[in-house]
Amino acid sequence: MMAKKPPKPAPRRIFQERLKITALPLYFEGFLLVKRSEYQEYKHYWTELRGTTLFFYNDKKSTIYVDKLDIIDLTCLTEKNSTEKNCSKFTLVLPKEEVQLKTENTESGEEWRGFILTVTELSVPQNVSLLPGQVIRMHEVLEREKKRRIETERLPNTSLEKEREPIEDYVDVLNPMPACFYTVSRKEATEMLEKNPSLGNMILRPGSDSRNFSITIRQETDMPRIKHFKVMSIGKNYTIELEKPVTLPNLFSVIDYFVNETRGNLRPFIYSTEETLETKGFPVTSLK
Repeated sequence: MMAKKPPKPAPRRIFQERLKITALPLYFEGFLLVKRSEYQEYKHYWTELRGTTLFFYNDKKSTIYVDKLDIIDLTCLTEKNSTEKNCSKFTLVLPKEEVQLKTENTESGEEWRGFILTVTELSVPQNVSLLPGQVIRMHEVLEREKKRRIETERLPNTSLEKEREPIEDYVDVLNPMPACFYTVSRKEATEMLEKNPSLGNMILRPGSDSRNFSITIRQETDMPRIKHFKVMSIGKNYTIELEKPVTLPNLFSVIDYFVNETRGNLRPFIYSTEETLETKGFPVTSLK
């Protein structure tokens, strides 16, 4: 199956605004045609899957969503035969309504179906026709969603009104650390990337001063190269020390920045658990 070029994400400023408003991690995004019970016909939206909620925007540059759909109680997802060429249709069956979705091509339909089932069933579906890289991304999303659920259960109930007024570090409360964070040294991170290239090529780790962080990456060019980047914690933000420094609101945005800037060539390095890490010969240590 030939991979089609995915739609470009929204500009970084808009992404950050949406992050503040929704206070939920972004798992997948793209155009969707949506038909809810109160709609007479399909509406064309730029759609984001954040947590277990679909947020609908009039266009890619809008910062405020015009509608949203909580799918955590999804009963089932049923596919519909479409007479339109290169079009995918399916229905989300929820306790109180059925929502029809239509994608612009069959590949994006498979991706939407896969990510929706991953976050609602907390498992990566086996019956989707996707490329290995897309499946890896679903496994990464699955780990993030599991962590988010655990942390959310520990928090007191909040009113719906607070959704539009989240504190800036709320996302970090829900998601303490990206799945590719390991308390290892520079040397250990390098060894992990060199010995297990299939698991990813980017590790987030503590900085040598124990206050900041570092990113270690392994790039495949003419010959593999290891690089390290400092990530400074400044107030409630994080600044990547590049030739032109980049400041982002949380560590998940830092990881997403590297993934997006390299068009997916950099992937988070992920073991399922720290116990698995130890069985691979890399003890989890505390840096002094």
